[in-house]
Amino acid sequence: MMFRKILIANRGEIACRVIRSARLMGIRTVAVYSDADADAQHVRQADEAFPIGGSRPQDSYLCGDRIITVALQAGAQAIHPGYGFLSENADFADAVAAAGLVFIGPSAASMRRMGSKAGAKDLMQAAGVPVVPGYTGEDQSPVVLAGEAERIGYPLMIKAAHGGGGKGMRIVRTTEEFLPNLESCQREAASAFGRDRVLLERYLEKPRHIEIQIFGDTHGNLVHLGERECSAQRRYQKVLEESPSPFVTPRLRAAMGAAAVQAGQAIGYANAGTVEFIVAPDGTFYFMEINTRLQVEHPVTEMVTGLDLVAWQLRIAAGEPLPLSQDDVHQRGHAIEVRLYAEDPEAGFLPGSG
Repeated sequence: MMFRKILIANRGEIACRVIRSARLMGIRTVAVYSDADADAQHVRQADEAFPIGGSRPQDSYLCGDRIITVALQAGAQAIHPGYGFLSENADFADAVAAAGLVFIGPSAASMRRMGSKAGAKDLMQAAGVPVVPGYTGEDQSPVVLAGEAERIGYPLMIKAAHGGGGKGMRIVRTTEEFLPNLESCQREAASAFGRDRVLLERYLEKPRHIEIQIFGDTHGNLVHLGERECSAQRRYQKVLEESPSPFVTPRLRAAMGAAAVQAGQAIGYANAGTVEFIVAPDGTFYFMEINTRLQVEHPVTEMVTGLDLVAWQLRIAAGEPLPLSQDDVHQRGHAIEVRLYAEDPEAGFLPGSG
């Protein structure tokens, strides 16, 4: 049975996006807001709205217990986490379920399987999904890591095993550069993520970054909805998203789509997710990671498929099967999304709040 009322544990564009889809489905919405967002658009658009704390996210949107309390008080049956904040927090997903509510997203178990880049890579390799040659072992001694670097060969990438957002990543091209970059990467990883474990990967020159949108339901069905090209990046942050990719042929799309579905099946995935691949100039592709949430660039996929991905999320979370089979998914036209952001030229062009 479809939900009568849901709470949206987020703000801004994604909250408005969920409200719009829910309204078209006859679902009432509950917004939460910080002191800074009392007059925000999502607050005005929702059927009900409740304050949850101070202006800083850690005093409001990151307070899972407060959000769950509001959901229960308002009579909501489910919580949509949006993207960012608590959307990939397995502990929050567990707490939502423990409160008798539905988390509109993948299971906490699926999130935890993808929470470590090293563990995710090992899991994908065991499932037959192609992965970049590298080292993901627990022995993190400099001697072992340096030996593995020689085995893999240069150039290679050092990556924080529990990282994201472009932090804790170094490209190393020679043996002499390895140890200084390893120490730098471990310091940054420890500072940003609280853990300094790293993994090593072969570095592909002039690669493409292509991601596949997947959807699974709780009945064992899983499909992909085509690719998004996101190779144009600045400081490892996506600048341009495009679908379909001008690089991907029908044959490559089918192969990558099948691998993405295989990756989702390996972790029992349900709801929306994105499987990210790195692709060599010759079309050879390798698994990078799975983002266990709806991504900010999902409208690009919606434009070319004509599908409402938030509506899919709501239906799947309510226990319905996928609306379409793989053969019924078609792409038409072309869509591009460009992200605008600010940099500070007086600070070496580091990102700055806009």
